[in-house]
Amino acid sequence: MVRLRPPVNIRACAPLAALLLLVGCASLPDLPERPREIFATPVVYRGHAVTEAELGQLVPGVSTRADVQALLGSPSHASTFGGNEWYYIAAVSRTRPARALSVTERRVVVARFDDAGVLRETRRIEEAEMPAVAFVRRETPTPGGDMTILQALFGNIGRFGPGGPAPQATPGP
Repeated sequence: MVRLRPPVNIRACAPLAALLLLVGCASLPDLPERPREIFATPVVYRGHAVTEAELGQLVPGVSTRADVQALLGSPSHASTFGGNEWYYIAAVSRTRPARALSVTERRVVVARFDDAGVLRETRRIEEAEMPAVAFVRRETPTPGGDMTILQALFGNIGRFGPGGPAPQATPGP
């Protein structure tokens, strides 16, 4: 004769389940104060962020272009006409999910030289001083790229025969 087990009493297991949950929660790592930091995307640093200590080593009237380049590296940009101003541009940005890269902070340092190549001035440009640049959103049309989604999905139907791709015509000698 087969003896069946009595069904498990759910009320008797509830305290055990609650105890296991409490033990599991106690072993969680410390969470940050702001839960948004858990899901934050990584910060991306671009360019050379010039520190105050580096700027303090540059002495106007004494330092030369070679000194500035040795200390700060090559500039991000040089002035278009004359080349007497060097710009060191740094940006802190994040890539948001399903969005474009967003710049959260931008720092610009300008080093101005005289015609002899001696440093005359260093200054920071604040965000309020930066001009707004309107980008042109036009695109140059490319012929042959006007396929619909259905053409892209079903475009290869009929191109291939049962023996593989159709032979291509070769140019004569």
